[in-house]
Amino acid sequence: MSLLTIERKVLERNDAIAEKNRETLHKHGVFCVNIVSSPGSGKTTLIERTLEGVKNLIRIAVIEGDVQTDLDARRIAAYGVPTVQIVTNGGCHLEAHLIADALNGISLADADLLLIENVGNLVCPASYDLGEEIKVVVLSVTEGDDKPLKYPAMFRNAAVLVVNKIDLLPYLRCSIDTLVANALGINPRLKVFRLSSATSEGVEAWTSWLVESVARHRKEPSA
Repeated sequence: MSLLTIERKVLERNDAIAEKNRETLHKHGVFCVNIVSSPGSGKTTLIERTLEGVKNLIRIAVIEGDVQTDLDARRIAAYGVPTVQIVTNGGCHLEAHLIADALNGISLADADLLLIENVGNLVCPASYDLGEEIKVVVLSVTEGDDKPLKYPAMFRNAAVLVVNKIDLLPYLRCSIDTLVANALGINPRLKVFRLSSATSEGVEAWTSWLVESVARHRKEPSA
């Protein structure tokens, strides 16, 4: 009972900070996306393809979350966008207070879109609101078509599912239709994109939707 009470207090404190983050982002008209996945799903490569497709159309900032190293942040910073690294030193997820600190290193007046790459983990990040507008869960076909059934909370809390690495489907025992059906069975409202960050197949549909979402958010931040 005491463990549940402590966990509830931790989440309540996190949610209060997350709401302040959200208010700050809304004040500046910034559309914030929390990108979550297992390790190795291709989050960083997806962000790179996204920057290639839209950085001349909208202003983007990126927060990179990693257990150790700044390798991914260096990859993203090479695209010339504001990038802040958060190293959790073993922590399995980002929390709202870490994002609040990172926002101090970003000129939100000069951003339309904030991409947060969360720590690779499909469990803890499902419970922690960071102040984002939406969660985007990235799932590689190499992980199998039953992954949504094993981690339902993440898919239930996400607004978008990106199915990545579809170029590898011919070599895998994975049915993408079954994968998507399993995910939609948990959350019928999921918007689904099927793409390959490696070959860029299907990436344009994702980036076009992202640009449209940013434009809508600028008009109605609280929608």
